[in-house]
Amino acid sequence: MKMAAAQRKTSGLTRQRPQAADFIAAVRYPDGRRDLFHVLQAHGLDDARAMVLSEVGDVRSLLITQMH
Repeated sequence: MKMAAAQRKTSGLTRQRPQAADFIAAVRYPDGRRDLFHVLQAHGLDDARAMVLSEVGDVRSLLITQMH
């Protein structure tokens, strides 16, 4: 009696979550004040932006860059 070997199907696509990175954000408030923030372990630029905006609220301008 022969037994067929079990085979596992794999999809050709593997989804990997972007590796977490650190960012620096420069914020200017509507009243002219400014701050720098270090955003640690964000999963991309959009995530870093959302984290800063959730903390500070209303801003005049926001500049974010990834730390190397």
